[in-house]
Amino acid sequence: MLAVWVEQLLGFASGALAAIREDERYPTLMAWARREGPELVDGDLALAQALAPELWSQTPLERLDFACEPLARPGRNEPCWCDSGRKTKQCCGAVSLPGHVPTHLMWMLSLREWKGGTLKAALASGRAPAQALLEAGLIAAESGQRGRAQQILESLFENADWSRLPEQAEPAFEILVDLYQERGFHRKREALLDAVLDRGPLFLRGVALERLCLLHLDNDDLDSARAAFVRAQQTLPDSPTLAYIEAMLLLHEGHEEEAAERSRFWYRRLARQGDLEPEQLQFLADLAENPGATLAEQLLNAEADLAEPLMSLQALFDALSEAPRLDIRQENGTLSYHSSAREDTLFAAFQAVFQSQVEGRTLMGFDTDPWPQAGDWLPALCAHPEWLDSPAVVQSLALALTSRFGSLPWMAPSLFEPLARRLEGWLAQVDGAGDAPLLWEVADNASLLRAGLALVVGMERGARQHSRELAETLLTLDDQDSLGLRELVLDQLLREGRDSEALALSEQAAADEQADPSSLLGMLMGRVLALYRLDRPDEAGHALAMAHQQNPYVLTLLCTESPRPAPAASGGEAEPGSRAEAWQYRTLMRDQWRITPGALEWLCEQRPG
Repeated sequence: MLAVWVEQLLGFASGALAAIREDERYPTLMAWARREGPELVDGDLALAQALAPELWSQTPLERLDFACEPLARPGRNEPCWCDSGRKTKQCCGAVSLPGHVPTHLMWMLSLREWKGGTLKAALASGRAPAQALLEAGLIAAESGQRGRAQQILESLFENADWSRLPEQAEPAFEILVDLYQERGFHRKREALLDAVLDRGPLFLRGVALERLCLLHLDNDDLDSARAAFVRAQQTLPDSPTLAYIEAMLLLHEGHEEEAAERSRFWYRRLARQGDLEPEQLQFLADLAENPGATLAEQLLNAEADLAEPLMSLQALFDALSEAPRLDIRQENGTLSYHSSAREDTLFAAFQAVFQSQVEGRTLMGFDTDPWPQAGDWLPALCAHPEWLDSPAVVQSLALALTSRFGSLPWMAPSLFEPLARRLEGWLAQVDGAGDAPLLWEVADNASLLRAGLALVVGMERGARQHSRELAETLLTLDDQDSLGLRELVLDQLLREGRDSEALALSEQAAADEQADPSSLLGMLMGRVLALYRLDRPDEAGHALAMAHQQNPYVLTLLCTESPRPAPAASGGEAEPGSRAEAWQYRTLMRDQWRITPGALEWLCEQRPG
């Protein structure tokens, strides 16, 4: 019965609103209620007449600057407010409504109807009830009206009394953060998070901290992600989401065993409380058993239309045969790979469905995003595993997978390591062809080198040792470091505590006159950290002076707990010596300075006065 009443109420209220908007006068509504209203409530004229005044009293009117014009509720012996001429007790007062009428209903329907300047003015009036804004915003988001949803939900959080926000505001907050992310409104996203953290209700502060942690993880800012997680844990210590976030954070930091241990802790703790849904409890149990595999499975299941082909791709990788022989030659003092006619044919068949072209002038880019067409090329690739005999296909696939899953450590074992093993088979063939370099610009070498770079990046978070080993192999073959891998290997050596090897690599880079200027800051700061860890503070101080000369912002950003972000223009490479370059270094490596005992304190003492 309740569902029937809700459906009838929505239909009647929508019709009533249309009648009101004709001239915003009460008699017009009552005329409609008697003429057309009964057919919307099973022919019940008395119910239609009784319902209309209730709805009129809560309807915002443009002529009153979106205020309502509520009717005074009459006494039992007073004339009924429906203008029937009878006493209330003999008219609407004798009608019992079948169910509740939400006090924000007509505001919500109005917000769904208004457009352009009218909607803007209604929101600016500040009169809209929070619940109406919440529901209208959620409905707009669910129907794909992203701009409208953003506009309405912004008003919810801009005008609301934070202490009185309904708990249903949580999904609205998350949707608005997602809308800002999808539509590129990054400053608005940060301002909303800051506002919630500053004065929002407790339940929203916890959600904001969780989202902030995830955003920092997406940006590879592990140090800020860890700080946000600690704050979230202090704010909402029993939130099941914290188990999920901590597992992700520890895997990003490379602590697989600790991720499993903490997942087991969370499962024991939350299971004892006994207030979780069975699905939540099962997820925590799976997380406790194998955090990486559980997160990978969750991600694939969340991919909707791509879940099945991605699982098929994993199965294909599990059954990959040995890499076929390539045409590798030593000529003119260099090694060169030449694509065969068969490999060209395989790549042409793949390209017919993949379509995106690798940008020849860039290390890791396509002319168009391949993922909108993944529903075509993924199943086709799974149906033709022989396509992976072509290095050009492996190159395109490695680039595509890295662009979508490269920041997620739990995807490395199933998506990146199998491709890496295939590429390593080919690189072993190159190494066996002679003692000469594999240069980027020679023959078809770029497809092997670019595939290698994509796989090094894809495995960097979830298979660090494998990533470093592949990077070192590529550096051995390409002694000119066309891929800029020295800095990446240096960072990984520091993360593994192999400080002497990191120092040797940094000194080798310093002696290279052809070194890429964009990697100098990372190499210099890596040398400083390695020297400090090796208890050589005087040499570390000298190296730090060189780093400060290279970039005057790096010390300040490393020593400041919550500095203002400085992303590179258009998300690309930062200019050497810029604040954006220093920010990138802070994002990638501050956690290593923080976990090295005394390092940050020593670093901050070295700042010029």
